[in-house]
Amino acid sequence: MGMKPPTVLVIANPIERSLAHLERLPDEARIVVGLTAEAHWDAAPEADVVVCAGTSRPVMQELWPRLGRMRWIHAMAAGLDGLLFQELVESDVPLTCSRGVFARPLGEFAMAGMLHFAKDLRRLVRQQGEGRWEPFDNEELHGKVLGVVGYGEIGRAAATRAKAFGMKIHALRRNPERSVGDALLDKSYGPDGLDELLAEADYLLAAAPLTPETRGLVGRRAFGSMKQSAVLINLGRGPVVDEAALVDALKARRIKGAVLDVFDQEPLPEGHAFYGLDNVLLSPHSADHTAAWMDDAMDFFIANFERWMAGQPLMALADKRAGY
Repeated sequence: MGMKPPTVLVIANPIERSLAHLERLPDEARIVVGLTAEAHWDAAPEADVVVCAGTSRPVMQELWPRLGRMRWIHAMAAGLDGLLFQELVESDVPLTCSRGVFARPLGEFAMAGMLHFAKDLRRLVRQQGEGRWEPFDNEELHGKVLGVVGYGEIGRAAATRAKAFGMKIHALRRNPERSVGDALLDKSYGPDGLDELLAEADYLLAAAPLTPETRGLVGRRAFGSMKQSAVLINLGRGPVVDEAALVDALKARRIKGAVLDVFDQEPLPEGHAFYGLDNVLLSPHSADHTAAWMDDAMDFFIANFERWMAGQPLMALADKRAGY
């Protein structure tokens, strides 16, 4: 082949169980694993590929001037807000991410959240625990509108499942022309259609990446436009929703409830209002943590690595300037 064997830097905790999959890389590949810049300092000038797990930005920034040979960066996460910095954004090095890898369990979790409120599962559990037989009316998801803000992989996974329940799907996306001919969608909006989408949605799924445009996108004004019977579901990034405004809207019963997997600060601080609200279903950012979730992400990287070695186009290329 004549090419020298590739050097792969993996910025991750060496005890992470899923790293065992790295043994599936070609024997000749040199693999360096560590959490700090020091761990990668000597190998950095030789690195062809860098794999970033967790919050790798400070390490990447420190190593950046030494990564002269780097030809590909892969993020183990689907969101890039914890990784991007100016030099990386402006460089020509291709960046891929685990886009879509975690979408299926998140699509299921969106359904769980909607069913939780439609069937009032909290009340059922409470009545059962209190030994009370008290029939009550509940709602169907059939015929209800799921409004999706950020119609990417998570949004589509939720829409596919909601459609099977007979729900209507209204989606807002940055490039609505990409939705032409999408059989899942009943309505599609560009960024200027947010108010209209909010007014129609019975369930509002925030599944957008965190960018300067989406930060605080669902805020006080949005809660004023939503139905009082509407439920917000945030499975994307915490700061896409204005947390203080959401707490106020929930306390005032301005909206019916919220299903939250992501927060401004994680872990959510002790004593936070969300813990005490009976109209919140709270997940500790683990809605996609199936037993194999990191194995799935590693499988995706290894499949991409095989393509890279063979000179084929990479999957899940990110638009660094757009931020996803």
